[in-house]
Amino acid sequence: MGVVRLRRDGRVRDEDGDRLSEADLGEGLGERATLVQFSTAFCQPCRATRRILADVSTLVPGVSHVEIDAESRLDLVRRLDIMRTPTVLVLDSAGNIVKKASGQPRKDDVLAALAAAVPGP
Repeated sequence: MGVVRLRRDGRVRDEDGDRLSEADLGEGLGERATLVQFSTAFCQPCRATRRILADVSTLVPGVSHVEIDAESRLDLVRRLDIMRTPTVLVLDSAGNIVKKASGQPRKDDVLAALAAAVPGP
């Protein structure tokens, strides 16, 4: 079981279906894409993920980073089937969820996921 979890940890995979609005996020959507991070107060990988996503959002114009406390937004956690923290969702400009990663993603994987979600220049 541990080997399977390690292989899947932080891997970005395709996601389709749900859509998040500005009301769901409590903030505005990014002009080109939005990185949504579900985290908890005592989650050590959440801190590293926060730094990665903040760095990516400054590197890529029009991309915003929104962090959501999973404990205070159980409605979204249940609706989106968030099983652990950190969980990262990549939204397109309309708020559609296009990618999802459970666990701490690598910066390169986040950039690749954004390339799929963000329309060309």
